[in-house]
Amino acid sequence: MGDQQLLSRMEKAKAMSEEDKLYRFNGVLYPILMCPEEHLKCLVDIKAREDDIMLVAYPKCGFNWMVGVMKKIIAEATQMKNESKMPPLMEFFGPEVMKVLTSSPSPRFLGTHLHPDNMPPSFIQKKPKTVVVFRNPKDTLVSFYHFCNNNPVLPSTSWESFFSKFMKGDVAWGSYFDHASAWNKKMDDPNVMVVTYEELKQDLSKGIRQISSFLGFSLTDAQVQQIAEASTFKAMKESSANSHGNMGNVFFRKGVQASNHFKNIEFIQ
Repeated sequence: MGDQQLLSRMEKAKAMSEEDKLYRFNGVLYPILMCPEEHLKCLVDIKAREDDIMLVAYPKCGFNWMVGVMKKIIAEATQMKNESKMPPLMEFFGPEVMKVLTSSPSPRFLGTHLHPDNMPPSFIQKKPKTVVVFRNPKDTLVSFYHFCNNNPVLPSTSWESFFSKFMKGDVAWGSYFDHASAWNKKMDDPNVMVVTYEELKQDLSKGIRQISSFLGFSLTDAQVQQIAEASTFKAMKESSANSHGNMGNVFFRKGVQASNHFKNIEFIQ
């Protein structure tokens, strides 16, 4: 999806009511302008490959940051450059992108916010290597709240209303807790690697080595260091205009822990 197409959808969103920006598909809410029903229906037909590389994260759990990290890992290991400005989120693809995907060389880098029960059937059968990123729910909630209020394709809302909806799973892509619980059950699958946003921020070089090894790549210490230096949140935010166009400042806001939103709220998981 190019900048012009994205801007067109953002303009359409400004003319929509907040209630009309989300719709339900198989019981889960999705942003209608970015993930229309046509897109989600054609996901069923994606033909996975065993050598596909998958990235999974609930919204605002570090997905866009890890897209940048993993693209660099793949590029260094395979000498393949991925120049796409948009994250490889399968829900955004649509029929035309699906056609391109079919002829794309391996290894293909794909991503999703989907619950494992909603994954395309072929990915369950082929079992490609899948990296799943978890994040502290408090930080996810705060980041998601600001993301909704800064992204016109999602409904803007008050903190109190968003908190209530988040806890009930009435937000885009459904319940954080259902998503985390379901992917957590996959931890013993040798083709699934679960990492946390917090661990990656604490020692990114270690995370890069672990992810590279999991994917079957062997990187030198110099390559790991180069990727780590180019993949700090600060570095990614500074380069976000090139990687994410006009949405750069929306995708890369702060990358820090939850603020004082929780001073007067008891958070129950």
